[in-house]
Amino acid sequence: MTNWRWWICSLLLVATTVNYLDRQVLSLTYKEFIAPVFHWTDAEYGTITSMFSILYAVACLFAGKFVDWMGTKKGYLIAVFVWSVGAVMHAACGIAATWFVDELDSIEALWAVEAGSSLALTVSTVSVYLFLLCRAILAIGEGGNFPAAVKTAAEYFPKKDRAFATSIFNAGASVGALAAPLLIPPIAKSLGWEMAFIIIGALGFIWMFFWQFMYEKPQESKRVNAAELEYIQQDDVQEAKDAAELASQKAIPLLQCFRYRQTWSFAIGKFLTDGVWWFFLFWAPAYFQDQFDAPASSPLGRGLIFTLYAIVTVISLFGGYLPKLFVEKKGMNPYNGRMLAMLIFAFFPLVSLAAQPMGVRSPWWPAILIGIAAAAHQAWSANIYSTVGDMFPKSSVASIIGIGAMAGGVGSMIIQFVAGRLFTYAQAKGAAFHFLGFEGKPAGYFILFCFCGLAYLLAWIIMKTLVPKYKLIEI
Repeated sequence: MTNWRWWICSLLLVATTVNYLDRQVLSLTYKEFIAPVFHWTDAEYGTITSMFSILYAVACLFAGKFVDWMGTKKGYLIAVFVWSVGAVMHAACGIAATWFVDELDSIEALWAVEAGSSLALTVSTVSVYLFLLCRAILAIGEGGNFPAAVKTAAEYFPKKDRAFATSIFNAGASVGALAAPLLIPPIAKSLGWEMAFIIIGALGFIWMFFWQFMYEKPQESKRVNAAELEYIQQDDVQEAKDAAELASQKAIPLLQCFRYRQTWSFAIGKFLTDGVWWFFLFWAPAYFQDQFDAPASSPLGRGLIFTLYAIVTVISLFGGYLPKLFVEKKGMNPYNGRMLAMLIFAFFPLVSLAAQPMGVRSPWWPAILIGIAAAAHQAWSANIYSTVGDMFPKSSVASIIGIGAMAGGVGSMIIQFVAGRLFTYAQAKGAAFHFLGFEGKPAGYFILFCFCGLAYLLAWIIMKTLVPKYKLIEI
């Protein structure tokens, strides 16, 4: 039997890694390289990251339908092409700013703009809109990665292998997170921040070449022999029966979904917690530079960010084990087992409350504690999605997931927006702004860390209040 399916799985892993790298370039270049050029404040950076969050959530809602419509090969190609174009376009924002600002006739003139001047304000405003355009294109394209990857895994793997295949390509998020601080800041420092966007963005175009020539549907691929095709299609008869059963089920109309407490439970859980992950993702590099003078391009900065995501990668692997233990070993029903596991996971982010106080001793403490909190989010996230399948019929799972994804996107948008304005305000106020012994911007970070630490317990309490006992929705 040939093993072409694993080569296809490796392509999914690479695509997910590139997806994550492209997303990280801005956060790893913002504070040290981009903000000085365009005279951005944290408020403006927060606006850009908040818009990316909501647009990515919206894109995820429609990406699955798009991939189904276009087919896996073309759908994935288009998604990667769009996000790669968006990634590379960031590099042109400096040149584009000179086109829209009359006082600027060259890139050199852009660099010479005096901070605090009216021209600096104009440059800042114009550049924010340019970056918003690029981030919008990036978000729309990136929204197609996971739907296309999951569809490919369903085509190339029987049911018993799909979870393993999915875990492999999903590991691309961790690979990208670990590789980003090692690759992006050195490129930006040696070749310029523009080249960081170009080089990382170009990886997507290289991937497209391999996808074009390597992917075909299993039954059409010359590299899949009869034995492997039989193995891949071993579930086809049962899946056809499942599809027929699913088609016969009555789906819950979208508006009617909001009549169920279970829908609100899931949506509120996503709304309160998704933003925590995006906050850590987009603001950790800026935090290490602001708090410890450790730019992302410095050895210390790279080490702190790498440590944070290494902890996320290792600890989050156990996220799916705990509910399985409760269900299989303790005999609990799946919903109760998941909720108990989520309660345990909800206590771990509390360590982020100590990140700011412990940072007085060493910058490594915040990296470790934020890493633990972020790993807990990944474990929480894996289980909160599963609660939907526990309570809703299969015919309506996608609709509920879409509602929750949108709620999570709105929550992420709000926390990014608030964070940017809070940090700008706190920095301007200096010693006049204080919170629990910290002043200025450190006080602002402490406030956000407190929210991140408490968000999961608050979400769990609301979810448990809305759905105190397991109840399957029956149409």
